[in-house]
Amino acid sequence: TIPSVVTVQIRGASLNGQQTLLGSGSGVVYDTNGHILTNDHVVAAGSVYEVVLADGRIYPAELVGTDPTTDLAVLQVGANDLTPIKTGSSDRLTVGDPAVAVGSPLGLDGGPSLTVGVISAFGRDVQTDPNSHLFGMLQTDAPITSGSSGGALVNSDGELIGITTAVGVSAVGIEGIGFATPIEIVERVVTEIIATGSASDPYLGIYVDPALEETADGGSVPIGIGIGSVEAGMAAADAGLSEGDVIAAINGTQIKTFNELVAELRRYGAGTAIEVTLSDGTSLQVVLGQRPSGQ
Repeated sequence: TIPSVVTVQIRGASLNGQQTLLGSGSGVVYDTNGHILTNDHVVAAGSVYEVVLADGRIYPAELVGTDPTTDLAVLQVGANDLTPIKTGSSDRLTVGDPAVAVGSPLGLDGGPSLTVGVISAFGRDVQTDPNSHLFGMLQTDAPITSGSSGGALVNSDGELIGITTAVGVSAVGIEGIGFATPIEIVERVVTEIIATGSASDPYLGIYVDPALEETADGGSVPIGIGIGSVEAGMAAADAGLSEGDVIAAINGTQIKTFNELVAELRRYGAGTAIEVTLSDGTSLQVVLGQRPSGQ
């Protein structure tokens, strides 16, 4: 895994016209064509990039594209003899499985470093700023420090299961909680960025209400996503979904909360046909649309 993890250096022009180091993050070698995965917030810090490989080689990098919605970005370098990382699956993981974070903390020289922990939780909603949320995130206790953003979260076989993105912070500092974007979302977004320079933002076009069912002992339990209303001309309306329907699953994956709905949709690009199963057992094919600007 270590040969596949890089340092991303961000530079900008100083007052005298010379390039100055503004900051650094981490990245992951995705393929032999020189594509490097990292975070959008890493590359957003500047406009001139260098990639330092694990063996010390340094290359200028071009920005292929970014996706602020998932905090992912792709750079490209002209290096030979790259070692692309092997990819795994987050769907096969369970809480307590080993998780290893590999990155370049604090921009330290000497190559990437490892921290070890476990998968602590799935499907976390992480608010990165007042207007942005990352959905469906993996949570780990493997320490992720400044500069490690954009690095790799791997399983016990060294396979990429996520791109490390954020750490949990409170008033007393970093809480030892780290988050990573699952590989299933990463691969969809990165494939689109490499092909077109940007990624789509899949959109159903519904307003949702919680769908709850009473239990025998007087409690209630979520059973799916209730559709409060449907936007005319959008994907859901075109497929025949309507107010009062309850979405129970997407492509066979059970959906009980809004966060689960958004996280599942982000695995698929606009224009992708998905199977939506309702609580009454009815299944509909829905072709996802693109989120309208400003929504």
